[in-house]
Amino acid sequence: MSLETPVGIAGYGIYLPSATVSAEDIAAATAGRWSAAAVREKLGLNRKTVAGPGDGTQEMGARAALDALQRSGIDAKEIDLILCMGEEWKEYPLTTSAIYIQERIGAQRAWGIDVQQRCNTTVAALKIAKDMMRADPDIQTALIVGGYRNGDLIDYADSDVSFMFNLAAGAGAFILKRGQAKNEVLGTHIITDGSLARDCGLWYGGTEHPIEALPEAELQALRRRGNKSLKVFDAPHMKARLNEVSMANWYTCIDRALQKSGYTRQDIGYLNALHFKPSGHQQMLAELGLREEQSFYLADYGHLGQVDAMLSTHLGLASGRLREGQVMVMIAAGIGYVWGATVVRWG
Repeated sequence: MSLETPVGIAGYGIYLPSATVSAEDIAAATAGRWSAAAVREKLGLNRKTVAGPGDGTQEMGARAALDALQRSGIDAKEIDLILCMGEEWKEYPLTTSAIYIQERIGAQRAWGIDVQQRCNTTVAALKIAKDMMRADPDIQTALIVGGYRNGDLIDYADSDVSFMFNLAAGAGAFILKRGQAKNEVLGTHIITDGSLARDCGLWYGGTEHPIEALPEAELQALRRRGNKSLKVFDAPHMKARLNEVSMANWYTCIDRALQKSGYTRQDIGYLNALHFKPSGHQQMLAELGLREEQSFYLADYGHLGQVDAMLSTHLGLASGRLREGQVMVMIAAGIGYVWGATVVRWG
């Protein structure tokens, strides 16, 4: 075990919109290409949360932060650093979400910065925050927080993005304390593969395809359906490359994070996993020698991107699957492509 200054999770928060859509709703949106049964069985999705009025990405992040403060009893004025892991799809582009959340929750003494690594951002932010807190004794309390609603950008008529039909809406927060051994954040390992950097993304709205430069017919079509242009730009390459490296990279991240923490696969008590297809989830449990009750599958919530880490922590604790003294391995992956794992000794 590391003899360096410990950094532990002192609290967490969640915000989930009240609105949901069901497997039947998603199937209907595909115009018959998918059945409700296929959505449930192949995608592992019974329902998912969707944003309602006022559920902006930044505002949802602020609500999750307030929930974390209430649950933990920590005063916002204690926070020294805010790392926002919330998504770029937000109320106002080019505004800094961490700074909005700082003002919204009254964390006047903090400073904030946004970090981005798609659905792996919470895993990365835990490492960044831990390393910053160990390097700078002025950072005693850090908030990792953000909102997510990339499901707004999905076109259910596009079969290439079916693996993202699960994208949902919500927000989460972790509060970290320097010198706290309880719920200690241990080793992290991350792999990125730049060959996939532009295989998937939002087609309209950047400098390559500015909305204001679209031909009139294309602009009118975009207005009718909304900017549902989160697309796979190179489907054959992305599928072939992920089939080649994805699971192997994930296992490497898990094993290296465990090794850095002084543990092995046999020590895992709880797998904190983002929502991905059920066959892959089952394959991973089998590979790691885990039972179903050692994880929590998010079939009733969908994939909230990097917020899944907070949601799985919350559901694991509420269900009794995450318990005192357990080794929790938190895993995530995201377009770009990135895979990551962080180990937390819970309790």
